Amino acid sequence: MALPKRSEVPVNETWDLTAIYPGKKAWKADMVAVRELVTQFQNNYRSKLTEAKIIIAALHDLETIYQKLSWIEHYAFLPQTTDMTNPEYNQMLVENDNLQAAITADLSFFKTEVLTNPVSLLDQVAEIEPQFAPVVRHWKVEKPHQLSPEVEKTLATLSPTLNSSERTYTTARAADWDMEDFEVDGKTYPMSFVLYENTYQYHPNPEVRHKAHQIFSDTLRKHKNTVAANYYTQVSKEKKLADLRGYDSVFDYLLSDQEVSRETFDRQIDVIIDELGPVMQKYVKLLQKERGLDKMLYSDLQIDLDPEFAPKADLESATGYISEAVSVLGEDYKNAILKAFPERWVDFPANAGKESGGFETTPYGLHPYILMSWTGVLPDVYTLIHELLLTHSLEQKSDDPRMKRFAYTTMLTNTYFHNFITHLLEAAFQREVYTLVENGQTFDGDKLTQIKMDVQKRFWGDAVDIDENAGLTWMRQSHYYMGLYSYTYSAGLTIATQSYLKVLEEGQPAVDRWLEYISLGDQKTPMDAAKVAGVDVTTAEPLHNTIKFLNDTVDKVIALTEELNQ
Repeated sequence: MALPKRSEVPVNETWDLTAIYPGKKAWKADMVAVRELVTQFQNNYRSKLTEAKIIIAALHDLETIYQKLSWIEHYAFLPQTTDMTNPEYNQMLVENDNLQAAITADLSFFKTEVLTNPVSLLDQVAEIEPQFAPVVRHWKVEKPHQLSPEVEKTLATLSPTLNSSERTYTTARAADWDMEDFEVDGKTYPMSFVLYENTYQYHPNPEVRHKAHQIFSDTLRKHKNTVAANYYTQVSKEKKLADLRGYDSVFDYLLSDQEVSRETFDRQIDVIIDELGPVMQKYVKLLQKERGLDKMLYSDLQIDLDPEFAPKADLESATGYISEAVSVLGEDYKNAILKAFPERWVDFPANAGKESGGFETTPYGLHPYILMSWTGVLPDVYTLIHELLLTHSLEQKSDDPRMKRFAYTTMLTNTYFHNFITHLLEAAFQREVYTLVENGQTFDGDKLTQIKMDVQKRFWGDAVDIDENAGLTWMRQSHYYMGLYSYTYSAGLTIATQSYLKVLEEGQPAVDRWLEYISLGDQKTPMDAAKVAGVDVTTAEPLHNTIKFLNDTVDKVIALTEELNQ
């Protein structure tokens, strides 16, 4: 059946935005209030930011302004992701973007003036008020690349236009890419981008799965050159900004605010492709054999090894699974996580016009909000919490080899497939695209499709038949409009995996380190923060160890499969 309209889904399964504002009237009022605060800020600090105590006072006032801006943005952004066809939501997002751009322009003088001061004065700010030390750390990175006040203000004013490519893409994907319904064995299947992403790519019937993927791919193919042109606008803009700010390359520009080197970025991609690739090839060959497939198509990669074993999980039972999984991290952590259900932090329904996939975002000073589409099966719990501990919990409380295999394969195909494979291969694709742009070259839809195919073939080898439809997957994800972002999924999960293994080995000391790590925020650089968790990501060792863990998991799946087949 077709997806319901947003107005038809149960309200208690949607997120509650009243934690941000009680209603649109309060949102509008804060839009007025924040403009007044910005005017006061300009009057109080323009041309006066030459002493540490004045800069500190300004930072405290900025914190109030940025809190309001964060709430205003989230109150506009979150509804729009649940129904991109809703004109009211789209209008709210436009109003927010215009406000954010205007205020960013009005505040641009602050950083420009602060960064004209010597580094010694910036260091005084950090010494007097340690809570602002991370801000100073980032300032010192940005200082050599700061432009004139007039140029910075102009760029800030133009930010809605400069950042419009992502919205153009996501709007087209949600509202304009109509897909034809299809029929298999006399049954009609409704088709849409979200239905394919959430349902058909996992469908146990190969005829349904392959037909859906063909229709999906044919639709992408029709729009490939328009999307490629839109994407080129994005990456060429980033290259021009890199040059304008005096970076050696677009890679250096995009990695600078992450405080990550090009060497680290490349290592993350190359080690995973070269070492995890053979591990996953081993797994998909098992999958092909067990599912009786003549060959492994790209559209078969998301299917279950054992589709007839699919434990159900409604929202009520999900709380039990989560409670057991995270209990090792202590009562305070568990209780904080479980507030998500009664306080409605999560938007669960799958409805027409909703953003596909999922994300988490946190308005300044409030609880997180999570978007996903709940289908009522246990893997949805993995999507919700991304917990290695969930696999451990299922493994420990069950003697059923089938349940153990389910836990292992769900961890592989949900948590790791998305973060260590799908998003990592996005990063590998991006690396090739940005290299083209760095060298002054352009691209069209066919070129991007070929690049994607080449990256996938390098990872999957001869285990998967990579065709043009597989290559079109560069059109499926908005991550490409977020700079060099996609590799960070695997980087974060590398740290999490090593910390999980340390918790199993050491117990409470490792738990304490992990809790300290996740409470750090931006107090330390990513490399130094990982060391708090006991993980040294300046070397390849954590990656090697994580891939070994995944190889051992695949071997367990193979052994359990042999046992179950006897």
